[in-house]
Amino acid sequence: MIRLKTALASTAVVAAMLGAHAAQAATATATARARIVPAVAVTNIAGSELGFATIVTGPTAAKVTVAPNGTRTACGTGLTCVGTTSAARFAVTGETGLTVGISTTATTALTSGGNSMSTTLVPSVATMTLAATNQFSVGGELSVGANQADGVYTGTFTVTVDYN
Repeated sequence: MIRLKTALASTAVVAAMLGAHAAQAATATATARARIVPAVAVTNIAGSELGFATIVTGPTAAKVTVAPNGTRTACGTGLTCVGTTSAARFAVTGETGLTVGISTTATTALTSGGNSMSTTLVPSVATMTLAATNQFSVGGELSVGANQADGVYTGTFTVTVDYN
C-alpha cells in the first residue's frame, strides 16, 4: 500500500511539472506560398541555321568564324571563304520578368560521308530576362582540316534554356 501511495504521489508531481511547462508554451502561424509559372520553351526560328557558307581549303588547317550576329569574322589563312553566312536563331517563351540561362553543346561535328570537322559554338547571350519577345542566336568557329575533303558537311547541335 505504501508503494502504491508513493507511486501515486510521484505521478502527481510529474504531472504537475509537465503541466507547468505546457502553461508556458506559445504558438505562432506563418503563411506558405507557391507560385506556378509556365515551363520555359525554346524553338529554332524557321529556316535559321548556323551557316559557314562555301570554303575552299588549302594545305594547312585553319578556322572559319561566324559571330552570333551572323557575320563572318574570320576566314583562316590559306582558305577562301565565299557566300553568305548566318547564325542559328532561337525564340524563347516563359514567364515575363524571370531570368533564364542559355547554353549549347560545347562542340558539334559536321560530317560528310566519313569526313568530319568540329565546330565550337558561341551563343549571343548566356542569360536573359524574359520580356514580350525573346530571341538569341548562335555562331561558331569551324575547324577546317588541311586539304579537307570536298562535300556538304552537316550536323546538329542542342541549345538548352532553363530558369535560373
